[in-house]
Amino acid sequence: MGMVHAEITLKNLQDEIKADLGIIRAEDIRTATVTALVDTGATSLVITEELRQKLGLAVKREKTARVANGQSVIGQVTETVEVQWKNREITLPALVIPGAEIVLLGAMPLEGMDLMVNPVTQELVGVHGDDMEYIVY
Repeated sequence: MGMVHAEITLKNLQDEIKADLGIIRAEDIRTATVTALVDTGATSLVITEELRQKLGLAVKREKTARVANGQSVIGQVTETVEVQWKNREITLPALVIPGAEIVLLGAMPLEGMDLMVNPVTQELVGVHGDDMEYIVY
C-alpha cells in the first residue's frame, strides 16, 4: 500500500473552552490545518515541536515511544488537542517526537473518528460511509 495523506485541522482545546466561556474571542483559538500522513502502524497523533508551539500546547509529561525504525525515543505528551477531519472530530493528547518533520495520524484518532484507509482507492474514508453520523461512547 502507498502513502495516504489527509488534511486535518488541529485546535487548542483549552482555547476553545476559554472562547466558550467568553474569556477569549473565537477568532483567537489557536488552530492549524495540516496535511498528515495516515499511519495505521502508529498509535497516536504525532506532531512536530513547531506545531506544538504554534498551537500553544503545554507538555504534560514525557513518554518513551518506539518509532518506525525500532528505536526508542523520549517524546512529549501534550495537553488535549481537537482533531477534525471533514465532519468528524476527536479530542486527545498529541505526542511530540524529537526531530519529527511531519504529522502522523495514527490508529487512536482514526478509530475515534470511525475512519479507515480504503485499500483500493488509498484514501481516508469513513468506516460506515462518509455521510453517516457516527457515535463514540
